[in-house]
Amino acid sequence: MLDQWKRWEGGRVLPSGEYQQMIAALFGSVSGAFFAPRSPQEVLKAAVPGADTPELLARLRQSSVDQATLESLRLTVDRLCSDYPVVSAHQLLTEGRAWLGRLADLLDLRVSLTQHREILSLAGMLALLVGCLEQDIGHSPAAESTRRSAMRLGTEAGDTHIVGWAHEMTCWFALARGDYRTVLTAAEAGIEAAGAQSVSVQLYAQQAKAWARIGNRGRVELSLERGRELLETLPPPMDPSHHFVVDPGKFDFYSMDVLRRSGSNRLADGLADEVLATSTDWSGRLVAPMRAAEAYVTKGVVAARSGDLEGAIGYGRRALEGTRQSVPSLVMVGQELGQVLTEKYGDEQEAQDYVEELRSLAAHAA
Repeated sequence: MLDQWKRWEGGRVLPSGEYQQMIAALFGSVSGAFFAPRSPQEVLKAAVPGADTPELLARLRQSSVDQATLESLRLTVDRLCSDYPVVSAHQLLTEGRAWLGRLADLLDLRVSLTQHREILSLAGMLALLVGCLEQDIGHSPAAESTRRSAMRLGTEAGDTHIVGWAHEMTCWFALARGDYRTVLTAAEAGIEAAGAQSVSVQLYAQQAKAWARIGNRGRVELSLERGRELLETLPPPMDPSHHFVVDPGKFDFYSMDVLRRSGSNRLADGLADEVLATSTDWSGRLVAPMRAAEAYVTKGVVAARSGDLEGAIGYGRRALEGTRQSVPSLVMVGQELGQVLTEKYGDEQEAQDYVEELRSLAAHAA
């Protein structure tokens, strides 16, 4: 068995699917994080270029709503959702709202029932994106209103994917304000609505985050295990950068938060390294700055707990450096680092200065 393990480790032979799942479960992850299902060349081949925007707008002005137009719109919406991690929130919000208005205009045209549902579905996806961006910049009331619109659009279109993500946004918003019971209720509703789709993996992760903050470790482990088992059954996403899909990297990101909150320092620190490693592409470009920021906070919390004030402050400052931030989420996890610094290093000026930075960020988000 030792020789077999060495062959697996060296990449000469891949273990069977059953062994892949066992190995991933041992490390609290999923097999997709260890055994990549596609080569970089395959990923590049699967990438779909963005729609020709001038041509598409011209067709919309001519009221040309055929299948080609709808497919171009779908590509445009997917591109916007894939831009979410790296494009300025304000810039993407402006573009998303503009396209949402164009889709609303299409509903006034004479279209078939199938086309009507497709337009509703596209509008629902865009509303989800706009709501997330509004939350990122601290406009929580607007984000909730947009989330409700997305829920209505998804319900009318019969699109359970959108309905599930609308429930997931409720979990996210409630988690940021410390309303853990609402997180659990919305997660259950979303899982029931979406079934065996990738959004349910994230809903299980949101459950785990809430249980970790409530302090129920047994429920934490159960929620993570259910999410991991479901993710193992799903095909890998064609575009992992799309905000409304869940891949092994995103699952590790959520697991990192749960482990940090539960006090599993070594495992949380290890997953933070994994998150940071997958937050850059082959050229070193940062492709997931918001995930990276929370990974730095995690490493800062672990460092502070172990007595390394300098390391904790260093990681904490790196978390605040990014220009693409989800301010409410960063404030939520940053408060954990601030609490540890206050409790262990309250008399240290450097710790006090950093806690004041966090307070300033929280005030900006309010």
